[in-house]
Order: sequence, then C-alpha cells, then structure tokens
Amino acid sequence: MLTRRHIRVKVMQSIYALIQSKDDSLQKQEKFLKVSIENTYTLYLLWLSLFVEIQKRAADQISLSANKYIDDKKTAFPNPNKFIQNRFLLQIVENKTLEEELSHRKLDNWYLEEEYVKLIYKEILESDTYKEYMSKPESDYAADKDLIITLFKNIIAPNEKIYDYFEDDKLTWVDDIPIVNTFILKHFKKVKQVHPESYFLPSLLKDDEDMTFAMQLLSRTLLKNDALEKEIEGKTPNWDKDRIAGIDSILLKMAICELLHFPSIPERVTINEYLEIAKEYSTPKSSIFINGILDKLTKEYKSEGKLNKMGRGLL
Repeated sequence: MLTRRHIRVKVMQSIYALIQSKDDSLQKQEKFLKVSIENTYTLYLLWLSLFVEIQKRAADQISLSANKYIDDKKTAFPNPNKFIQNRFLLQIVENKTLEEELSHRKLDNWYLEEEYVKLIYKEILESDTYKEYMSKPESDYAADKDLIITLFKNIIAPNEKIYDYFEDDKLTWVDDIPIVNTFILKHFKKVKQVHPESYFLPSLLKDDEDMTFAMQLLSRTLLKNDALEKEIEGKTPNWDKDRIAGIDSILLKMAICELLHFPSIPERVTINEYLEIAKEYSTPKSSIFINGILDKLTKEYKSEGKLNKMGRGLL
C-alpha cells in the first residue's frame, strides 16, 4: 500500500514534528513514525468499515419500510433489497477476517458516529447512480462492483464532512487520504468474486525492509544532522541556512543522507524522489533549488569516490 515515496514523506513529517516541538528525543520520533505509518492502515480499515455500516443502515431502513402501511418512495424499485444484496458489498460486510481485525483494533468509529453513516447513506439514495442501479431488478457481479466503486469515487470519498472528521481525528491523515483513496479504487477494480477474504486485508508495507528503511532514514538523518548541514554549506551562495525553507532543509538532509549512507539506492532514484516530494510539499521553486544542490553534490561525491552504490535499489 505504501511506496518508498510515501515512507519518505512520513519520515519528513516526523523530522518536521521534532523541529516544531523542539524535542530532540530520537526514541519519541521513532515511535511517532511507526504510529504514523500504522495509522495509514487504520484509515484504510475505517473506509471498509464505513461500507459495512452503510449496508447495515440500508438493511435497517428496508426492514422499517416493510413494516409500514404506506409505501416508501425509497423502496419503490423492482427489487428493494438489491442494494443490501449487492454481491461486492457483501464481500466486505460478510468478511469475517475484516470483522475480527476491526474488533481487535477497536475500530467502532462509525457505530459511535452514526450521523456520518446517515449522511452518506442519504446522499447515496439521492444519487442518480443509485437510482439507475436500483431501477433494474437484476444485475451481475460486475455491475454490483461498478456501483460500489462509483459511489466511493463520486459520493463517499469526496464528502467534506468525512474529510473533516478524519482530519480532526489524526492530522497525518490529511496526507494519507489521497494515498489510501487511490489504493482503494485500484484494489477494488481488481477484486474478483472468487478472491479470498484476505484480499481485502493487504499488507501495509511491501516487506520488513520498508520499515527498516524508514527507521534508518529517520535515525541517520537526525543523528548526522550537523554533518549534513555542513554538506549543504557552500552550495547555496545566495542563501544562508536560516533563509532556506524548513521543508527544503529537511528534504536536502534526507536526500544527502540517502546518497551517502544508503548504498543500495541509486542516486538518480534518490534525487527524483525528493524532487517530486518537494513539488508537492514545499514552495513552487523548491524542486529547482533542491535539484541544483543535489546535482552539485552528486558530481562532487562521484569525483571524490564517496558514492558507493550497489544493487538496483527500490522506490
């Protein structure tokens, strides 16, 4: 789910948090980083649990409507149970492995905050996508899956109140939301009816090496801070270190740390990764500024034999 670029962003956020808090505890920042990475998976699980609660809400409303003497316009469809019997949706709702994971993590957010479920369900009922789907008495698995993907993409994920809820819950989720949402859409599109329950519980990281990389990048950048600052000195003739944007300074130190202390990562991969991160998280000209410094340093390190790169490296 998380790529090396996402991991680098998490490390950047951890270093930034340390600077802002003026707390030089490496142990505390390592814990912050681990929690931040793990919370990305929590966000993913909360999205899945929202589907579960939406289906339950729909089932409750159908049950209430069945007991009414007056027809409910919301159930005036050929098959009122079609949505709650949606095959793709039931793959999530009836997933015992997911249920156990949610219970283990005590993720009952939507049960406690049911107004968000009511809000989303109301928007679903009012959508043309839902009405078109419900107007047909039958559908196949592909149509069922397409409905859920479309609802997530156009109604659920863009909902501002849900976004605000996530932002208020955990600040780091502001950056995680687009990452997780994109992953969900790609993951859902690949789902097949025969997939096991475990498909909906993918690994957060590619392997253990990713967490090792995260911890080493954080610790080495922080512990070698003074040496990394000296590497930058002299490469910015028109800027003193106090005038370099805070994020730029962090990204430069992280990039230099990778160049000098992560031999398995090619220098071009390192430079490209930090340029892309700078474009998204710093000033408009930051990527040009950072590229100029890293280009000078790379040439200098090569001429001095400081770059001892080996292997293909990973993004």
